[in-house]
Amino acid sequence: MKTLRLLLGDQLNINHSWFDESSKNVTYVMMEIKPETEYVLHHAQKVLAIFSAMRSFAETIEEHGHQVVYFKFDDPENQHSFNNNLKRLIEGEKYKRFEYQEPDEYRLDKQLSDFCRELSIDTRMVSSEHFFTNRKDVETFFKGKKSWVMEYFYRDMRRKHHVLMDGGKPAGAAWNFDKSNRNKLPKNHQVPEPLAFGLPDKELPEKLKDWGISTFGSDKPENFTWPSTREQSLQLLDSFIEHLLPDFGTYQDAMHTDYWNIYHSRLSFSMNTKMLSPKEVVKRVEEAYHKSGQTNIAQAEGFTRQILGWREFMRGVYWAHMPQYGKKNFFNHQRKLPEFYWSGKTKMQCMKSAIGQSLDYAYAHHIQRLMVTGNFALLNETHPDEVDRWYLGVYIDAFEWVEMPNTRGMSQFADGGIVATKPYVSSANYINKMSNYCKSCPYDHKKTTGENACPFNSLFWNFLDKNKDMLSKNRRMNFLVKNWEKKSPESREEVLKQANFYQDNVDKL
Repeated sequence: MKTLRLLLGDQLNINHSWFDESSKNVTYVMMEIKPETEYVLHHAQKVLAIFSAMRSFAETIEEHGHQVVYFKFDDPENQHSFNNNLKRLIEGEKYKRFEYQEPDEYRLDKQLSDFCRELSIDTRMVSSEHFFTNRKDVETFFKGKKSWVMEYFYRDMRRKHHVLMDGGKPAGAAWNFDKSNRNKLPKNHQVPEPLAFGLPDKELPEKLKDWGISTFGSDKPENFTWPSTREQSLQLLDSFIEHLLPDFGTYQDAMHTDYWNIYHSRLSFSMNTKMLSPKEVVKRVEEAYHKSGQTNIAQAEGFTRQILGWREFMRGVYWAHMPQYGKKNFFNHQRKLPEFYWSGKTKMQCMKSAIGQSLDYAYAHHIQRLMVTGNFALLNETHPDEVDRWYLGVYIDAFEWVEMPNTRGMSQFADGGIVATKPYVSSANYINKMSNYCKSCPYDHKKTTGENACPFNSLFWNFLDKNKDMLSKNRRMNFLVKNWEKKSPESREEVLKQANFYQDNVDKL
């Protein structure tokens, strides 16, 4: 049967069973279309990286003998619509069947499902053959349980897939080595240079401008570091295993003004576009652990938890709760995102560093996202929609299925506790503990009120005060509320006055 198969920009899996055999009756279609560049304002490098990876993948499957129709952005035939481009191809070439892999984002899942109902030919959605779990596995695992605790799901995944196990027990005699993985970078510590890949088409940044694609962040080719092919992605994986994994766990929460990735793998873009499989990544990490002396259990477990645990868990949360999840706003926050999130122009060194590197490289690691930029957005009472849009646009690895539960759920606690057991808020004390940011900051991390007092401090107590009725019921937050209430009325009033001043003048911070 003459078949047309759609490949989305994050479905670049050469090991998918679709590509086991080539057939003259099967044609693959890929397209660069304007709506996919503008549903949020994207970082320039995100658009460049996805277009580059898509073009490379189309060439690869053609080299494997498959027929490909590829709509570049400026092709005259490109109608910049999935539906219109597909209809023209189906009617013009008289295809008898249309197939697509299950999309990872709700909006595309609905769009393609609705599109198939309009067609008179056979249609079929198949698995993307990428994840450890199916869409509903997480929901099924927690059925009947009051709370969804990722740790229990993670342990079940370890057992089920026999990852880092010693018989029926966890390797290293513990499931979680998180307490070993909270170290600040030592003074004069040297982090290896991150492996970088050049932009395949150096003229592409100017083309984006010519085509009227609006972006933000650096589009300089010299700042582009991301893989565009599976081969480059495998090189990045090799480099991580050899040079970074042995210290990954120890310093996974550390932050430093001199390093923008520390010991993090930067494999998330390759995995989220499916150039790499999470199964092969986890397998390589486990192999490194079993090779005596290459890496220890704390490093291997810390990384494995992010892939086998959090990544699969977040996807399950997304599919269990969409589309309602995208409207959750537990604290009813309404403020706009401060302007410095888009410019990086702020005196707060932690924010300046985390946002600056995000604008330069379309990347920040999980603690920078959670405990710096996300922390401040929550303390400043920013509307979750505003935060979602920024995170979805700025980060190279941000696709809604993984971005939204991490941002709206874990970072902003807008889901009321579906993902996290407590709001992830902190004063400057935590940031100072895990970074060198505070040493070069004009604000004093030890001061809560007065001139040059760190904004995080008064905003932290202000958040506790405004939400004390809800937070006092949370066993992980109750003691903080009690500490706040122990302060004198005069002291509390002074702190709240400082917080209100900072909120009213947030764009001047």
